[in-house]
Amino acid sequence: MIGKLKGTVDSIGEGSVIVDVQGVGYVVFAPARVIAALPGTGEAVTLAIETVVREDMIRLYGFETEAERDWFRALQSVQGVGAKVAMEILSILSVSDVASTVALQDHAAVARAKGVGPKLAKRIVAELKDRAPASATVIPMATAIKGGGAKPDPQALARADAVSALVNLGYPEAQAAAAVAHALAREEGAQEVETLIREGLKELSH
Repeated sequence: MIGKLKGTVDSIGEGSVIVDVQGVGYVVFAPARVIAALPGTGEAVTLAIETVVREDMIRLYGFETEAERDWFRALQSVQGVGAKVAMEILSILSVSDVASTVALQDHAAVARAKGVGPKLAKRIVAELKDRAPASATVIPMATAIKGGGAKPDPQALARADAVSALVNLGYPEAQAAAAVAHALAREEGAQEVETLIREGLKELSH
């Protein structure tokens, strides 16, 4: 099974990329967000890979980080969600966004993905609330693909650090993510980790 590919970008298509690894071209399907962040042809790329093997095919799915791949797996554990729907969700939501929507039970955000109706969206956030991936608080960074050429979103990083801090204090991850999301809603534009932790603790004390 292939878990990671490290090579160069050979060509980019709609919804997929061919990664050249020492002369062998691997066709990798990826969410739109990942495709959009890929470097140019001939440039170095590293992708976390989920290998799906069926009787009639072997397909590779690529992601910026292992955290994103973990959410891809978790989403498919929900009845009615296959690889295609999971890819559509991860095309419009980052892993931190997915974690927040699950923690807040914000099914409307999930329903924006192509092929996801209101009923399925509710099932997704409900079933994943208590089984989010262990890497749920990890923020995907474009540097995982571009080798340091892009800057991560400061607010997203602050949110991840705040949730991680609350988890380290002993709070369940789902509750910590929900508390920080509420804090962000109140403190619009906040990028200070200390502020988010303080406000998150206030939420958790209610």
